[in-house]
Amino acid sequence: MIERFLEYISVEKRYSPHTSISYRKDLEDFALFLLETEAHQEFSKVDKKVVRNFMVDLTEKKLSKRSINRKLSTLRSFYLFLLKIGEIEVSPLENISSLKFYVEKQIPFSQEEMSNHQLAEFQPKKKRLLKEVIIDTLYQTGIRKAELMNLLMEDVDFSNLEIKVIGKGNKARIIPISSGLAQKMQDYLKDRKPLKDLDSYFFVNAKGKKLNDKFVYSTVNSYLSLVTSKKKKSPHILRHSFATHVLEHGAEISKVKKIMGHSSLASTQVYTSSNIEQLKKVFNNAHPRAKKNVEL
Repeated sequence: MIERFLEYISVEKRYSPHTSISYRKDLEDFALFLLETEAHQEFSKVDKKVVRNFMVDLTEKKLSKRSINRKLSTLRSFYLFLLKIGEIEVSPLENISSLKFYVEKQIPFSQEEMSNHQLAEFQPKKKRLLKEVIIDTLYQTGIRKAELMNLLMEDVDFSNLEIKVIGKGNKARIIPISSGLAQKMQDYLKDRKPLKDLDSYFFVNAKGKKLNDKFVYSTVNSYLSLVTSKKKKSPHILRHSFATHVLEHGAEISKVKKIMGHSSLASTQVYTSSNIEQLKKVFNNAHPRAKKNVEL
């Protein structure tokens, strides 16, 4: 049943390979739990009590609430599929809520920090150039880590200064790039290793292989550790910083939504609250009542 579901989300729903891998792991974990606690692996026999026991088991194993919610989300999708094909009549996930948890506020890098990051140097030169291009691409386009790793040679259009990105749900979007970033990407290509993977990935490591999660994350973390004392230094913070800065400079939120690949405007609006102090300064400097200190 798991294989039928994974085929469904890959072929019909066009989910990314990364999502399919995550769903498989979540469902295999649940199947193992069923075998250990219920002595069977028949998904159609699962009820709400079993799901709640699964949540308790994950909590006792010290999984974070975020991770538990992700597994619940996988199960919801899986049981909706079972409903769709007539394997069950009622989902055991019905009326089971996700766990509530405090989301740590993401603090974007300041524009000064991002302008200073080019002062950091890596040796040797080829390795430094790759890492600088990774940082600049993430910050100047706002793309996700996985989107950067999966960027293909054919997706980069230097003549029109744009890149095509395949995002969540296998949806494609076009993102403009600056002439400066385009030049740096072309400089990188001059020293780039020949490809060894089947697909022509734009970014490759010293062996000509596709970049992995660990490399991209460590590149961002170590590179930015030289210019900021902020705790969070992940690729996602660069995406957060991109959205915050372009909105601060007057970009329309609907256009930023499109560039970011968000499914709803609410996702993009999160970035408008990142710099409330800046908004206060704009009000105090520009609003006539603020200037005259007139009380409402």
